[in-house]
Amino acid sequence: MAEKKTTPPTHRLFVVKERKGAKDYWMQIGAAWPHKSGTGFNIKLDALPTDGELVMLDKSEQPDTETQH
Repeated sequence: MAEKKTTPPTHRLFVVKERKGAKDYWMQIGAAWPHKSGTGFNIKLDALPTDGELVMLDKSEQPDTETQH
């Protein structure tokens, strides 16, 4: 069987959980690739956020894990 060639994702998807008195917890739950039409993204999720909110960052950006609430 031929091996499928894949391109690396350009974005990462995170769920951010706020914690009182501690750093926010960023959990990567997926990745995104530009759609071939150039007007959207193909998204792969490994988990679903319980609150329905996602943060999508460019692959080169690091999550802001220093934020405290």
